[in-house]
Amino acid sequence: MIIDVKNIYDNLEKYMNTTVILQGWVRNHRKQKEFGFIDFSDGTCFKNIQLVYDNTLEDFLNIQKIKIGSSLEVVGDVIKSLGSGQEFEINVKNIKVVGDCPDEYPIQPKRHTREFLREQAYLRPRTNLFNAVFRVRSIAARAIHTYFQDRGYVYFHAPLITASDCEGAGQMFQVTTLDLERIAKSGTVDYNKDFFGKSAALTVSGQLEAETFAMAYKKVYTFGPTFRAENSNTKTHASEFWMIEPEIAFCDLNGVMDIVEDMLKYIVKYVLDNAKDEMEFFDKFVEKGLLEKLHKLVESKFTRISHHDVITILKEAKVDFEFKPEYGEDIAKEHEKYITEYFNGPVFITNWPKDIKAFYMKLNDDKETVAAVDLEVPGAGELIGGSEREADYDKLIKRMQEMNVPVDGMEWYLNLRKFGGCYHSGFGMGFERLLIYLTGVENIRDVIPYPRTPGNCDF
Repeated sequence: MIIDVKNIYDNLEKYMNTTVILQGWVRNHRKQKEFGFIDFSDGTCFKNIQLVYDNTLEDFLNIQKIKIGSSLEVVGDVIKSLGSGQEFEINVKNIKVVGDCPDEYPIQPKRHTREFLREQAYLRPRTNLFNAVFRVRSIAARAIHTYFQDRGYVYFHAPLITASDCEGAGQMFQVTTLDLERIAKSGTVDYNKDFFGKSAALTVSGQLEAETFAMAYKKVYTFGPTFRAENSNTKTHASEFWMIEPEIAFCDLNGVMDIVEDMLKYIVKYVLDNAKDEMEFFDKFVEKGLLEKLHKLVESKFTRISHHDVITILKEAKVDFEFKPEYGEDIAKEHEKYITEYFNGPVFITNWPKDIKAFYMKLNDDKETVAAVDLEVPGAGELIGGSEREADYDKLIKRMQEMNVPVDGMEWYLNLRKFGGCYHSGFGMGFERLLIYLTGVENIRDVIPYPRTPGNCDF
């Protein structure tokens, strides 16, 4: 019977001393004069399985020629391992090479740099590190959907092509069918002749559209790709990335912090429970103490503190910060690190200066701050950002005008405040930032299958 390697690990007692058929790939091949060992993986679990063969097989000499990377169909018996390092192995009866592999196959059984593997992105899931990373990505995605679906949220598919800039920063990839060479020569652009009859771009966020659905379903969430034309080459920025953006009607800032804390603890615990082999691998080979960090987050109570009070703590700290903390200004990575260490756990920073936050955030009574929140976590800094949305029609228009956000074309969004509007809140979590935190793999290019960054759009 054809079975998955995972089935054997999950039900070893059932399959012990039975004949099975396996289909997968060669990770390593160690040949001796009279016998050999093949490290075999079929991708169904993180663990490999050892195939053992000897010269009693009629096809022994051909089996010895099998190369690393080749795909195989194997018939053999599951037996108790005679050597150390594994509980069982496969005593081979027959091997069929389905797909041969040449000697120049790039993924050999040795240590490869992550930079080299980015150049081989279509092959890197065959290595231990990236096999673990992308399985955890899949499991974490399942955890996110399970969390929201089990709590009555509607999964909303936000448009990827949009005419509105949610963040108001203008860092958007333009979408057009116009002849760019002709425009370059003429120096004029007539958007009336473009595909949509207006300027359009790839979305930086599905939040604004999600708000419209929250006014009908009460609780919705988006989970999909977003795009930002930001010429940044840091370890945490990419031009294409995935976002989770819930929107909840009749929810204030405290309510959204409750949801964030509950959701994050759920996702982390779900991954710890469902990716044990992968997480142990990360803890051993990628980030020492990762499991302890994640278990501590699940068990901790998140601190809540205002931006003003955070700045006070930073100013009173006997630390020579590279960037001096100031009231009314953003905080730097070094400040985030200090604050999470100061409170020995995750920290919600609330009520941010209005001038450094987006136009859609609710203006507080002091007229100087908005009901915004950032979640800072130990070892990663900012992980989630959210806010209570401005529900007052006149205040929202005034904020848009102050921040030079065009009102024309945004009537649909403004009308939410006129047509049965209510107080509501939401937040955004970058999926890749979450994966960096979960795996200890510090570069965003290594937690997304095919990274899109400035100057890089391969594969």
